[in-house]
Amino acid sequence: MIPRIDVKTAIAKKNFVGETDISFDADGALIDIPYVEFASPVRAALRYEIFADDKVEVTGEISFLLKGLCSRCLAEAEREIVYSAEGLFAPQPKDEEYGYSNGFIDLREFLRDSVLFALPARLLCASCAEDGSE
Repeated sequence: MIPRIDVKTAIAKKNFVGETDISFDADGALIDIPYVEFASPVRAALRYEIFADDKVEVTGEISFLLKGLCSRCLAEAEREIVYSAEGLFAPQPKDEEYGYSNGFIDLREFLRDSVLFALPARLLCASCAEDGSE
């Protein structure tokens, strides 16, 4: 289950900075590389900061393991992915901001987008990666 950030309660308690660690199974349909799948749950170590205008910045690190066949030679391959994610949430979102309502931030869309941005175009085995093919 992906938790929410309770902005309203955090502001009431004057907790303008916080952290959360999340582990979840990502949707395999996000991967566009043939014969590759998530080999571990996605782990997200996130930090959030609430600003005076009620906007909330969420930053952190997303990590997961991909496993499957090399996109070049079809040998077994795996790769750990680590991605620095950041997003801005606002009650009335503009342009590249995520929205939130009723004082709660639902992190699902942000985490889905972060995993999508973190995915490589292909998965290479150690031999193919050493050849400079990546």
